[in-house]
Amino acid sequence: MSDQLVHTPSGIAASRPAPKIGEREGNRLPGVPMFLLGFVLLVAGVLQIVLSAKTHTSAFLFTGIGSAIVGAVLFAGLVMVAPGQARVLQVLGRYTGTIRSDGLQWVNPIATKTPVSTRIRNHETAVLKVNDADGNPVEIAAVVVWQVSDTAQAVFEVDNFVDFVQVQTETAVRHIATSYAYDNHGETGLSLRENADEITERLSAEVAARVTSAGVNVIESRITHLAYAPEIAHAMLQRQQASAMVAARQRIVEGAVGMVELALDRLAEHDVVDLDEERKAAMVSNLLVVLCGDRSTQPVVNAGSLYH
Repeated sequence: MSDQLVHTPSGIAASRPAPKIGEREGNRLPGVPMFLLGFVLLVAGVLQIVLSAKTHTSAFLFTGIGSAIVGAVLFAGLVMVAPGQARVLQVLGRYTGTIRSDGLQWVNPIATKTPVSTRIRNHETAVLKVNDADGNPVEIAAVVVWQVSDTAQAVFEVDNFVDFVQVQTETAVRHIATSYAYDNHGETGLSLRENADEITERLSAEVAARVTSAGVNVIESRITHLAYAPEIAHAMLQRQQASAMVAARQRIVEGAVGMVELALDRLAEHDVVDLDEERKAAMVSNLLVVLCGDRSTQPVVNAGSLYH
């Protein structure tokens, strides 16, 4: 048996055993005709046994017992398959196929019929506390939508495919959280907070790579909870507020400078007043104070000249 390399989105290749078995369709017959045949044989066998008791004829007795046994064997091979469910057949320890057709089916009477749900399922991880790429403790949780695609691998390749999906999902969430920073603070690169779509795509790819040996198909994954750990949440909130304030001030200053330039150009264009360099500097200073200040300005009436 050879091993296969599973490549995760982070570039790390994990060696995993190649699947030894794959799903195939099991042998079956329509269940309703076999049910009717078994019912007829069972009733005929009972009637023959009763008739043999009355007539004391051993031929009727043996025939009746044989018919009843065959009818019981036919009943033992009946299996009901519900929509969204499959039956994995195993005869004397050997996998013989999977029945996915819903309704009443008839299979080998001595086969074990293990039910496997093929419905779409959700798994939501608990809130995990991990360190991001910058070493900051963060809390993260995710939900994964998955479905069994290969029933044979789900039953025979892993011990319990439901537990396997849960453990591998939490492992992938931890790995993704430690591979990226919560916030890149204006730097280049992906971050958990600002690049949610890209991160969830990589999370889906990593979970799919981890659970493929269990015959599971990952449909979608989403991060449902993402926050700094309580011990650093207040400090990080102050940092975000400071960054937002600096960015807002930068926009205000840029807008104020543009308005001052526009005012000087309009005054010069319409020849409203002739300003020398000192008067322009005073005007620029006053306009910037008015436009950039976070409080209302109080006008001061100058009864003299600009210089006194």
